[in-house]
Amino acid sequence: MTHTRVLIIGSGPAGLTAAIYTARAQLLPVVIEGEPSSTTDQPGGQLMLTTEIENFPGFPEAITGPELMTRMRAQAQRFGADLRTTKVTRIDASVRPFRAWLTEDDDEPSITADAVIVATGARSLMMGVPGEERLLSHGLSTCATCDGFFFRGQDIAVVGGGDSAMEEALFLTRFASSVTVVHRRDTLRASKIMQERAFANEKIRFVWNAQATEVLGEDRVSGLALRDTVTGEESVLAVTGIFVAIGHVPNTTVVSDVVEVLDGGYVRTGPGSYTSIDGIFAAGDVQDHVYRQAITSAGSGCVAAIDAERWLEAQGL
Repeated sequence: MTHTRVLIIGSGPAGLTAAIYTARAQLLPVVIEGEPSSTTDQPGGQLMLTTEIENFPGFPEAITGPELMTRMRAQAQRFGADLRTTKVTRIDASVRPFRAWLTEDDDEPSITADAVIVATGARSLMMGVPGEERLLSHGLSTCATCDGFFFRGQDIAVVGGGDSAMEEALFLTRFASSVTVVHRRDTLRASKIMQERAFANEKIRFVWNAQATEVLGEDRVSGLALRDTVTGEESVLAVTGIFVAIGHVPNTTVVSDVVEVLDGGYVRTGPGSYTSIDGIFAAGDVQDHVYRQAITSAGSGCVAAIDAERWLEAQGL
């Protein structure tokens, strides 16, 4: 069994920034990175699926997601963070120190910790169609703010009908020649004001009652295969970019019965990174349903580290 003053769960921008700060404060954090085979606990988080990042300060020539996470990981290790490529299966917050299990079948916990920082991130809901996984980051994206700049002058599609989809579509009109919103129903789920803005934009058109069946293309997206949900008729929408905007799910399985979560499943925090359990903090996309950017995740990881450090000091731990 290992004891640590700070246990960090997650190794995306939030988790690794928290690791850098707590390690520099000589708290010797243990970081549970996740498992490479996991879709929800992958080491490095969602940035491992991102090709180029142009909006992270300090990289004027852009940097790939995997390279950025590799650098952050090395920086955390340089200051003494203990990174472990595994995942937490259970947390017990009913006793102090907190207890965490890395193997479900074990009777005794693998790690005890005086404080815990939850930085398990979130994942985008996907369409679940052929070609989607293969062309992710090759013309298919889940973040207009991150990748819209790469689609200047192109015809692109947004899949979804809620507020997020309308926000993505409106943002993308700054760059694209045209934006086609593909929705499986004949009415949008978005709020009235977002609908009005989208309908009023001359660059946005709509394909109603349409279900995506395949993302087309070899090395890059070349189109989206559709099926009419009413008639069954099949068609192809010729686009070079596809943005999936059907929602996000926070990775809160391991903590949903430990700390308070909001209706959407995100961990409730405040003030700062404090959760409903004293000594457990949360950072990054697991508690952020608004911004969801690498830089905001990193910033919240810093907040959580400082909150945890000050809390430990106040507790005399």
